[in-house]
Amino acid sequence: MSETQKVTDRPSGPPRPAGGLDRYFRISERGSTLGREIRGGFATFFTMAYILVLNPIILGSAKDKFGHQLDTGQLVTATALVACVMTVVMGVGGNLPLAVAAGLGLNAVVAFQLAPLMSWADAMGLVVIEGVLICVLVLTGLREAIMNAIPQQLKQAIGVGIGLFIAFIGFVDAGFVSRIPDAAHSTVPVQLGAVGRLTGWPVLVFCLGVLLTIALLARRVKGAILISIVTMTAVAVVIDAVADVKSWGLTTPKLPDTLVAAPDFGLVGHFSVFGAFGETGAITVVLLVFTLVLSDFFDAMGTIVGISAEAGLLDEQGQVPGIGRVLFIDGAAAIAGGVGSASSNTAYIESAAGVGEGARTGFANLVTGGLFGLALFLTPLLTIVPLQAAAPALIAVGFLMMTHVKHIDWDRYEIAIPAFLTIAAMPFTYSITDGIGAGFLSYVVVKTVLGKAREVNGLLWAVSALFLVYFAIDPVEQLLGVK
Repeated sequence: MSETQKVTDRPSGPPRPAGGLDRYFRISERGSTLGREIRGGFATFFTMAYILVLNPIILGSAKDKFGHQLDTGQLVTATALVACVMTVVMGVGGNLPLAVAAGLGLNAVVAFQLAPLMSWADAMGLVVIEGVLICVLVLTGLREAIMNAIPQQLKQAIGVGIGLFIAFIGFVDAGFVSRIPDAAHSTVPVQLGAVGRLTGWPVLVFCLGVLLTIALLARRVKGAILISIVTMTAVAVVIDAVADVKSWGLTTPKLPDTLVAAPDFGLVGHFSVFGAFGETGAITVVLLVFTLVLSDFFDAMGTIVGISAEAGLLDEQGQVPGIGRVLFIDGAAAIAGGVGSASSNTAYIESAAGVGEGARTGFANLVTGGLFGLALFLTPLLTIVPLQAAAPALIAVGFLMMTHVKHIDWDRYEIAIPAFLTIAAMPFTYSITDGIGAGFLSYVVVKTVLGKAREVNGLLWAVSALFLVYFAIDPVEQLLGVK
């Protein structure tokens, strides 16, 4: 966050008497207001509401070993239910503006790597095991110790990388950037728009939304991001009604015929903890769980550090307040995702949209979680926000998080090279975990070749070794006869 923004975020005038709610969430203490927290909660929800559509599509499009597919309606309910409960728990227990929902990437692993080898219940059971292992790592203090072992400037690089990553997500989700269909036969993997140029009304909505958002931010308008999302959604609804729009993508800005849809809880509790061992064997299970744990572990770690840094909540040592509770709740979210058959749940980088609106406490999560609760019954209404209207928020937040790059000492190669690889690898691999792994491995290597191996924390050596296995998982599986 820029220094000028920090100044404008400070409350003006004499301090107001703090009520019980204010004291519990430390709203005034963190320089926020109830209004900012509410706006932040709404902004976060609208930037991640797509998960109510996308998670059911990913999980519902795959078949398990026995040819079974999950019901889309039940998946919508499971996705909203777990996100609602765990977002509120994170707010109340962790007091950070970190919303929680089914993890993208993790759900793809469950759908296309786990399910084809076993039943859906067995696959969700492995997600439960993953969450339990993460919670054990937290209780033993290992997960917090690893976070504390990361050099401060490398943490700053993680935040910057996440900023570029979510901006890239925004460009892709809106259709401003797209994958070239025959990328395998081309030297250019992505292009402008769908055909090398911008076409169609949806992309126009996105472009206007970006201009509106940055104009409001530049003017320091309160609620800039939320105002942009609501305004461009209204514009999109009008455009869809009067123009011939072929496709908006996942969500269409069309006023629904009905506002209420009854939730179907049929998938909740449909999991088996030990079934996978009988279906695939112990070695395969260990490798699959290892992949899940490592991805979830560092994806969440990067998100927690990045969002906390953007909110200005890191202490003088660069540590996240109440990190033990936050990490345990994140592990519990994975367990809840498996129990609810919604796939592993984790902290969401889209929470940065709420932080951009001024959210600094867990109270924003009560708003976001409450909206997910409403989505159980009002899904037709709450899912009319097209990605093109929400994506500009990710561009704006990407800019805000990019400002942390100034804290990195680019003249010291021992930190500058790992920082660069961390920042670059996240958007280029479309993975927070891969970016962190690239940063850790390069940090250890550079320190070693400079004769400073002793300066590297022992935990970073161990984690880097795990990342080496993670990146080489395919040949490892072949050596072990898994493939």
